[in-house]
Amino acid sequence: MRDELGGKVALVTGGGSGIGRAAAIRFGKAGAIVVVADLNAAAAELTVLEIIQAKGEAFALEVDVGNERQVAEMVATIARRHGRLDCAFNNAGVIEAFGTRLADATVEDWDRVMGVNLKGVWICMKHEIRQMLLQGAGSIVNTASAVGLRGSPGAAIYCASKHGVIGLTQSAALQYAKDGIRVNAVCPGVIRTAMVEEMSRTDPAYESSRSAFIPMGRFGAPDEIAQAVVWLSSGAASYANGLAMNIDGGWLAR
Repeated sequence: MRDELGGKVALVTGGGSGIGRAAAIRFGKAGAIVVVADLNAAAAELTVLEIIQAKGEAFALEVDVGNERQVAEMVATIARRHGRLDCAFNNAGVIEAFGTRLADATVEDWDRVMGVNLKGVWICMKHEIRQMLLQGAGSIVNTASAVGLRGSPGAAIYCASKHGVIGLTQSAALQYAKDGIRVNAVCPGVIRTAMVEEMSRTDPAYESSRSAFIPMGRFGAPDEIAQAVVWLSSGAASYANGLAMNIDGGWLAR
């Protein structure tokens, strides 16, 4: 795996935990210089430490992806330090309280979820693409969701935000294909992240009830998504563009 992305500069948002942390570590193992961005600076530093301990190169940035000034400075900092941005994994995200019925949700719920999951991805793409246009090349991967391809009775706002991410991904893929920029999305099913663990703690039946609908009979691991992200970001996926890659243990094939 080492040197698959040797010398490339890879940005991971939401890199302090879950899928983002796993992807940052995978990028490091593939030889990339990893920029770990997260709202939680301490968590980002822990990811960086693990990459460095594995003989990789990485540094952390504290960033709110919903704040355009901070995102612009993040990309500018990467360009100043390394001269380019080769790969970007826009992964930072939040979820509403699972089981909230649409008519019971608040404007604050909508603004919080959309502000990170959709607006945040758009802002990041906007500034990443500007840098990649200067280089004439780049790869972007966005985190959508299996429920970005289907409806969800338990998280309507989250579901809508992830549908939006797929729309942004495919539109940007069409707009910038001839500029040497590929844009794809991963659509995870239920992955064992901190958010999922919290739902399992508050609802003891959550895991067993969800696993029953997954043909493979289990939740996914963050690293199973991370490996797909690194592949999509690498030259091995040079003809993949505008893809919404479903990684859900077979759930949507039912």
